[in-house]
Amino acid sequence: MSGGLRRRLADAVCRVLQAALPDTLRDWGRAIRHETAAIPDATRALAFALGSLCGLLPQALAARARAAAASALSPFVPHTGSRHLMTLITTLAGRPRAVGLCCATGAVALGLVYLTLAGAPPRYLALNLGAWTLGVTLLCALGSLPSRGWQRHGALLVAMAAILLATGLIGSSVAGAARWLRLGGLALQPSLVLLPGMLVASARGADRLAAAGLTTAALGLTALALAIQPDRAMAGVLVAALGVLALRRPQPPVAAALAVGLGGFAVTLLRADALPAVPFVDQVLSGAFAVHPLAGLAVLIGAGLLVVPALVGWARDPANRTSYAVFGVVWAGVIAAAALGNYPTPLVGYGGSAILGYALSLLALPRRAGAAEEAGASRPGQTVETRGGRGANLLHKPA
Repeated sequence: MSGGLRRRLADAVCRVLQAALPDTLRDWGRAIRHETAAIPDATRALAFALGSLCGLLPQALAARARAAAASALSPFVPHTGSRHLMTLITTLAGRPRAVGLCCATGAVALGLVYLTLAGAPPRYLALNLGAWTLGVTLLCALGSLPSRGWQRHGALLVAMAAILLATGLIGSSVAGAARWLRLGGLALQPSLVLLPGMLVASARGADRLAAAGLTTAALGLTALALAIQPDRAMAGVLVAALGVLALRRPQPPVAAALAVGLGGFAVTLLRADALPAVPFVDQVLSGAFAVHPLAGLAVLIGAGLLVVPALVGWARDPANRTSYAVFGVVWAGVIAAAALGNYPTPLVGYGGSAILGYALSLLALPRRAGAAEEAGASRPGQTVETRGGRGANLLHKPA
C-alpha cells in the first residue's frame, strides 16, 4: 500500500469517526483529524486514526443509542420530563446488570410474540415466562452478594463443572447426546444454565493463585464434560470465550484452559451430532420469517438484545472490558450455534435453560460501571485492567 493511499485511508477513517460522533464529542473528531494529518509518517497516521476509531466509536454508538431511545420514548413522556428521561437512561447505562435485565425482558417478550405467531402450545409460553420470573428472582436475591464472590470461591466453579460432567455421564440421552437433566417433567440443559456465568466469572480474574488453579481446573473439567455429552455448540462457545480471555490476559492458567478446551472441542467435532431439530427450539432464526415477517423481526431484534450489555459495558466501563468482551462472545456464540445447527435459540425460542443462564451470567458482571470495588483498586494485590487489556498488579503493603 503506497504512502498516499495510507494517508487517504487515514483521513477517511477520521471522517467516519467524526460523522459517527454526537455533537458533544464532535470537537474530539476534528482534533483527531488534525492530529492525524500532522503525523509525518503515513503508516503511523493510519495506525493512530484506527486506534482512535476503536477507542471512541463504542462511546459514540452508545451515546447515539441513548439519544435514539429517548427519542423513541418521548411521545410517551411529557416534554418537561425529557431531561429526566435522559438522566434515567444515562443512569441505567451505568448499571450493567440492569441493562441486561431490560434486554432479557425485551428478548423474552419478543420471543413470546414469535411463539404466539408460530402457534406454539400455550404451556411453552408459560414455561418461558416462569423461567424469566425465576431468573429475575435469582438476579435480585443474589445481586446483593459480593460481586467478586464467584472467582474467590473457585470451588463453586469446580462444583458447577462437576454438574456438567455428571450430566454427560448419567444425564438424559437423546440420539446419543446426554445434555439434559430431568426435573420432574422438565428437561434442563445445565451447559446453557451454568457455562455462561462460569466464563464471565472467570474473566473477572482471581486474586489468589489457589483460586486461579481451581478456576483452571473447573474450565478443564468443563471441556471434558462437553466432550463427553457431546455438546459441540457450548464447546465452541467455551473455546471462543477462552480465546478472547487469552488475548486480553495472556497468562499460563488461561493458556492451559484454552488448550484443554480446544481438545474438547476437537472431540465434539469428531463425534456424530445427529439430533433432529425440535420445533420452536431449534432453527428459529432461519425459520421465523417463514412464519410471519413480524415473527422474524421479533426474533432478530430479540437475539440482538442479548449482546447489548456487552456493548454498553465496553463503552461505559473500560476497567472491566474483558468481562464484557467474554459476555458478548458467549452469547453471540450461542446465537451463532443456533443459526448454524440444531441447537437451542436463546430466550426468543422455547426453553428455560438459556433464560436462567442469561440471568446467572448477568450476576458475574459488575453491579456498577467504573465502581472502585469492581476495578479492584481499593484492595491490595488485585489486578486492574488497562486499556491494552492486561492486568497490572497493585503492590500495596497490607495495613
